[in-house]
Amino acid sequence: MRLSEHRYRTIETVFGPLLFLEKVKQVRMGERVRILLPDGTERAGQVIEIEKGRVLIEVFGETGGIDRDNTTVVFTDEIAKMPLSPEIMGRVFNGSGKLIDGLPSFTPARRAPINGIPMNPDARERPSDFIETGLSSIDGLNTLVKGQKLPIFSCSGLPSKEIIAHIIRHARTLKEPSGFAVIFAAMGITFHEYSFYMDVLEDIRAERCVIFINRADEPALERLLTPRLALTAAEYLCFELGMDVLVLLTDMTNYCDALREVSTARGELPGRRGYPGYMYSDLASIYERAGKIKGLNGSVTMIPVVTMPEDDITHPIPDLTGYITEGQIVLSRELWRLGVFPPVDVLPSLSRLMNNGIGRDRTREDHRDLANQLYSFYAQGRDVRKLEAIVGIEGLSEKDRRFLKFAEDFEREFVHQGDKGRTVIETLDVGWRLLRRFPKSEFDRIKKETIERYY
Repeated sequence: MRLSEHRYRTIETVFGPLLFLEKVKQVRMGERVRILLPDGTERAGQVIEIEKGRVLIEVFGETGGIDRDNTTVVFTDEIAKMPLSPEIMGRVFNGSGKLIDGLPSFTPARRAPINGIPMNPDARERPSDFIETGLSSIDGLNTLVKGQKLPIFSCSGLPSKEIIAHIIRHARTLKEPSGFAVIFAAMGITFHEYSFYMDVLEDIRAERCVIFINRADEPALERLLTPRLALTAAEYLCFELGMDVLVLLTDMTNYCDALREVSTARGELPGRRGYPGYMYSDLASIYERAGKIKGLNGSVTMIPVVTMPEDDITHPIPDLTGYITEGQIVLSRELWRLGVFPPVDVLPSLSRLMNNGIGRDRTREDHRDLANQLYSFYAQGRDVRKLEAIVGIEGLSEKDRRFLKFAEDFEREFVHQGDKGRTVIETLDVGWRLLRRFPKSEFDRIKKETIERYY
């Protein structure tokens, strides 16, 4: 650690939000800097590249008024840190970790580096226990489990923000409410989206929410800091206060676009579709901070939203996200056109850890069998729907027509639920109500004793 701040007036050039300095010594990546302008004002920035005494700094905000000869750059020997205290509950921070809610500041118990510490794989506990989201398409068929990372793959124009709002309102665990917290982090959102989310969070944020907001007109570099600030707060609530924390990140596409922008500014060789080649490891450094540690109370569970450019699930952002996370929730444009909310397409959706969070002691003993049978019947109904487009309704057998009707009823009664939240028990009951439209003889995914008890 340096004994004092280092000051330089060696600005070589200013290019957009970037400052190039030369003849700089004793500097480190990610170091925060203060930029003192001749008119007495001050800007903040961060070191994003170092090469043989030449340093590249990204400025948080406008670079107007900065000149080469009279502007002083102060290297503080500090990296980005998050102020931590139980008093962060209910507070709103910007993408640099500063309070923006207009309320009195608090005295932090400590400040933690936002990059976190890698979790020892041997210390990880296998994710388990159920988290209820209030959405039947998730709770019933793609269950979210404590410690899991389960992304939502959306498309432009689909109601991903309304789904996130629904989860914020209805998410809960089997613990006491004081043991559960929601951390919401928004990156690159418009003013309309900002207003929408703040209206949703207004009534419940003091009770259990911590909010991080980076708007579209704010620096791109702050978009890279926002999820790390949020996860640093989540780890504090989880590992030091023993809380179960649900982290909602929206939108990771904006995050990756900012990553590409910073990479281009550094002059790095672009990878697939212009994104940097290290985007996989960068996303992993965020996603892998979800989990549980053996012997400690609390968990960090993550739901990132990924808006797929051009509705392309093979685009690098959803593609790499799918490699790192444990499943995905896929939204359907076709269901949204039919007025279904949430428009979750359950066939390509998947929760790889679902079995860890359901069953007799967590949800109900019939959960797994019921989910299997609903999925099977709905898949057959979707196949019949394709056949109907070729031969018409008259060319279908009576059995095929029953499956076709089931697919329509499933989308209208099980997947669609509007603004209403459902408990997992209500979700399972809706599933049985649909299955009772078939004779018992057609059930091939449910144990006989389960049928006798719940049919």
